[in-house]
Amino acid sequence: MYILGINAAFHDTAAALVKDGKIIAAAEEERFTHIKHGKRPVPFSTWELPFHAIDYCLKTAGITLQDVDRIAYSFDPESVSEASVYESQLDDDVLTAPDVYQGWDTLFLNYIRKAPEQLRDGYPHHLQKRLADAGDITGKWVYVNHHNAHAASAFFPSPFQEAAVLTLDGRGEKATTGYFIGKGNSLVQIDSVDMPHSLGMLYEKITTYLGFLHSSDEYKVMALASYGQPVYLEDFRSVIHVGDDGQYTIDDFDPVQWWGTGRKKDDPFEQLHHDIAHSLQKALEETVLKLTYWLHEQTGAENLCLAGGVALNCVMNAVIRDQGPFKNVWVQPAAGDSGTALGAAQWLDVLLNSTEDQARYTAPMEHVFWGPEYTDQEIEKFMIWAKMPYKRLTNIARETAAILAQDKIIAWHQGRMEFGPRSLGARSILASPIHPEMQARLNDIKDREDFRPVAPVVLEDDAPEWFEDAGVSPFMLFVYPVKEDRAGRIPAVRHTDGTARVQTVNRAQHPLYYDLISEFKALTGVPVLVNTSFNTRGEPIVCSPRDAIECFWTSPFDALIINSFILEK
Repeated sequence: MYILGINAAFHDTAAALVKDGKIIAAAEEERFTHIKHGKRPVPFSTWELPFHAIDYCLKTAGITLQDVDRIAYSFDPESVSEASVYESQLDDDVLTAPDVYQGWDTLFLNYIRKAPEQLRDGYPHHLQKRLADAGDITGKWVYVNHHNAHAASAFFPSPFQEAAVLTLDGRGEKATTGYFIGKGNSLVQIDSVDMPHSLGMLYEKITTYLGFLHSSDEYKVMALASYGQPVYLEDFRSVIHVGDDGQYTIDDFDPVQWWGTGRKKDDPFEQLHHDIAHSLQKALEETVLKLTYWLHEQTGAENLCLAGGVALNCVMNAVIRDQGPFKNVWVQPAAGDSGTALGAAQWLDVLLNSTEDQARYTAPMEHVFWGPEYTDQEIEKFMIWAKMPYKRLTNIARETAAILAQDKIIAWHQGRMEFGPRSLGARSILASPIHPEMQARLNDIKDREDFRPVAPVVLEDDAPEWFEDAGVSPFMLFVYPVKEDRAGRIPAVRHTDGTARVQTVNRAQHPLYYDLISEFKALTGVPVLVNTSFNTRGEPIVCSPRDAIECFWTSPFDALIINSFILEK
């Protein structure tokens, strides 16, 4: 049975296709349209379905929309809270008077209710081959609760037979935080925290105050926090109230009344901004830690699964790992809303095709390479057409490692694209971590803020020798302290707080990527590379060979390694 999952309600629009418990394909719409996050999360954009991502999923399976048995949409319009979904969501240039919220909600919900018709009739003309003649879409359509989709994306692909599940998001139909228990093929909700109390929306609020784009730049606030002190932690503690029953409330407040006018987009950063970010981050960590203890008491589970946009906060995840009550913590690599496309599909797949007493129906997610891939023939044909000066490599790993050992920066395009927001060795920018100026060089190339760190990828077996208590971390969702006796060897990936957001890799996950790092280790003695996403400011991560080559020629990279080929400047 083919089940197509769709996320389109808010942002990070995406599609995923599963069949009989197995993931076939998954991708974000932004990678095809070059519109970051797919669209802005405002009510009148809800009609924008991820047509290109859907088309890709169908193409991978060799089917058309007519062959899909069920379509799972990761939002249920019939269970929306009476409280407005959109009060915190309207961009500054949109009407924000309280009396228009109900109007926005009506528009938003009507678009979602009409989504089957939009999928059947609204596809772009050039995608009609796989999307046309879909038949009775309405009869296949199932609305899945947003937090159920997040929870399913966390538990069903996890390595655990039994686990507590915590979903932390900005908003859903009603819930902002969800508590679940998963056992085998069963996933049951225990409780939730509902609108308007939301840790995700609190983080968004401060993201906006600090001059960043909400529902987009929260990770920048996390990075900025390392430069501050908890000067304003008591301010946040005064409005966040955590009960003994898993519930919390957040009082409404105006940050302008606390700290004055917020930072504008292009204003310089001051210590005030660093301290606010730091205090917010600490308040988040404290609050979520309390929630994990309550969930542990309720479930008695030794494993915890996390999803929701807040679960992309790798610093918070490390606090849960190190200070929380659970023995093991697993985070869905596409923890944000894009992952609900997969979660909705898996929720419905498990519901329809498994029983509670049978063996585990879904397989653990060992990697995230569920996106498009391109053959050497396709890439060479394009480069010849575009008159690109290219060469073919005889030993990709060895020859690329030699370039990296010369402190050159390469763009790396190999195999199937990653699903989720992290580049993990398929669409990456790679560099040596040995010289401290590499972080600044990469931020300059990508036109990023100076305070932004770059992350390391390390051979899994070598990770404990370079990072404190490092475990298996294939999805770059936890930070670890860099060992003091190794810090001088990899200064480019050591953040100002002494930590690094680590990706570990073994050969089964990505043989060529693993071999490249091994060759770099043979040349330098360092089993670590800098790995950052293959994109520049304001652009999504590249997908196609055309995307990669355009990004390469318009940015100061030294080389592009694309499948078996190399382009150099």
